Amino acid sequence: MDKDLRSVQQARDMIALAGEAVKAASELTQAEVDVIIEAMAEAAYAYAEELAHMAVAETGFGKYEDKIVKNQFASRTLFEYIKDMKTVGVIAEDQEKGLWEIAVPVGVVTALIPSTNPTSTAIFKCMICMKSRNAVILSPHPSAKNAILRACEIVSAAAKAHGAPDNMFQCLTEVHMSGTRELMENDGVALILATGGRDMVRAAYSSGRPALGVGPGNVPAFIERSADIPAAVDLIMQSKTFDNGVICASEQAVVTENCIADRVADEMRKQGCHFLSDEEASQVARVMTRGPGKLNPGVVGHTACEIAAMAGFKLPDSVRVLVYREKGVGPNYPFSIEKLSPILAFYTEEDWHSACLLCIELLNFNGVGHSLVIHSRNMDVIREFALKKPVSRILVNAPASQGAIGAATSLAPSLTLGCGAVGGSATSDNVTPLHLINIRRVAFGRGATATAAAVGVAETAGTEVEEITRRVIELLKTM
Repeated sequence: MDKDLRSVQQARDMIALAGEAVKAASELTQAEVDVIIEAMAEAAYAYAEELAHMAVAETGFGKYEDKIVKNQFASRTLFEYIKDMKTVGVIAEDQEKGLWEIAVPVGVVTALIPSTNPTSTAIFKCMICMKSRNAVILSPHPSAKNAILRACEIVSAAAKAHGAPDNMFQCLTEVHMSGTRELMENDGVALILATGGRDMVRAAYSSGRPALGVGPGNVPAFIERSADIPAAVDLIMQSKTFDNGVICASEQAVVTENCIADRVADEMRKQGCHFLSDEEASQVARVMTRGPGKLNPGVVGHTACEIAAMAGFKLPDSVRVLVYREKGVGPNYPFSIEKLSPILAFYTEEDWHSACLLCIELLNFNGVGHSLVIHSRNMDVIREFALKKPVSRILVNAPASQGAIGAATSLAPSLTLGCGAVGGSATSDNVTPLHLINIRRVAFGRGATATAAAVGVAETAGTEVEEITRRVIELLKTM
């Protein structure tokens, strides 16, 4: 059988098994689910280093030390956030209004896993699916298949040892686009969690299945004149160099005001930035892109010095980030794209009003709906940015990579960041287990009868109910 056919058949077999797993999981109590996810979190945490090494060795992307941190974040930090979340049975009651809310699993979930954050994303999606009692089938990026499969095996073994049904977690091993398409279009799949490139996310949304997707970031970082400049640059550097810039929420451009531009640039140099000459920028652009507006995957997750070497020149090991004073925004301005590596565009504007417009231009080009950072101590400017930017999250005086995923802010810990309708996503939230349940609502009729029913009293005001029912029937006859 050809590879595409093998992939489709494996996908169909997995969907059937996952459907049975969902039925079995529907009988689990909240306490049983919480025991399982704690075991999964501890297992993933224990194997965080092994998985990080596997991911770097297989993909060539990023730094294993930072991937360890991401694996730990996707396991133990996530668990601490979701452990008390109600996801089974009656999760809310309003006795006064006569309303109950009951959690219902959506069913079989297809999870697209990227090569940039392979093991942490796999752990995260398995955790939130188990918390919501959904079976999940991972569709791995081909270049990270083994690392993703290993992450799935680790959490699956821990879950099964603590009472999870068989086949709650599966990973496609016959990796082919035909199989992935089957996982997105098959009627046995209830929902797609899409994390990956723009084309893959668009395919998920056009599959006919409900989908929660993540779009490109292209995050601008605005340093306003009232900012603590050394602190702002430090946060940007922490974020941009984390795992060599592969997180989609990492900063892609620094925008600042003319009156402080030289101070910002000097501080960036002090903290390890190399400002490219026009000639160096042309060399970097040739290896960074594959045609106008298209990123070359060959530079993703590599260090600044490695990228410079690819471009044909050598830099000191102390250089952490490459920076270019870009002259515009769009396909013909290569440094204005999302770069997923320690490379930044640098822009200066007359004041915060024009900087605001430039940030919007950058977002509309390649990152609308995702995230933006502002470094400022002026609450009026911060408020204006918050009101006008077409993004789902604005990070204030925070590192974008760690802040957007909830590691350095109070946002929900998540490795799936919705971009809202403006970004082509079904949600603007950081995705959690609550996005993977349907809410069944039980609503008692208003009045004395409703109050009695809501508190479990058997007696009813029969005459009142009959009169209300009669009036409703009469009203319907006139419609």
